[in-house]
Amino acid sequence: MGKSHEHITGRLRTFIEQQPVFFTATAPLSGDGTVNLSPKGLAGSLAVLDEHTVAYLDFAGSNAETIAHLRENGRITLMWCAFSGPPNIVRVHGRGEAVFRDDPRWSELLARFPDIDPAKHGLRAIIVVTAEHIRDTCGYAVPLMTYDEDRPLHAARFERETDDTLDAYFHKKEHVGTSLDGLPGLPLPLPPTPVKEQ
Repeated sequence: MGKSHEHITGRLRTFIEQQPVFFTATAPLSGDGTVNLSPKGLAGSLAVLDEHTVAYLDFAGSNAETIAHLRENGRITLMWCAFSGPPNIVRVHGRGEAVFRDDPRWSELLARFPDIDPAKHGLRAIIVVTAEHIRDTCGYAVPLMTYDEDRPLHAARFERETDDTLDAYFHKKEHVGTSLDGLPGLPLPLPPTPVKEQ
């Protein structure tokens, strides 16, 4: 049976932090707009910031639907499934915000992801989600699957990019600056990567 929770703590937090993959769902306000569902992975790219807040790194890609929807209305749901061990599904329904490189919070947030080298993945935003409703359910029908390792392909593709070439890549993509439904997506030109303080 499903159960609602007030906080992301204890076994709930442990479960979230242990999953190698999670999913994000967003949608525009328009009734005929495109609902977006995205898988997310890469070890170390998600962090539980506190008992009500989760954040994950948004890397270079061909679309920016999540960013566009969050900029328009802020609604987001995150979901984790147990593909191994005891069955479980956790959903965090809440409000999300895309934090970009020129935001004063950028460096402090990025420090919460010590195991990720952002230069290898074309990091374009940090998505911060404030939970409004936290719920877990049984997950009895979720199949058992084995996690082997993260694919090296994303880093291999984007680690050679500079700020300028990455910005050019985003400008070439049809649905990065705007969503599938024409909403503002990733703000371009991409702000430069902040210089680390010595």
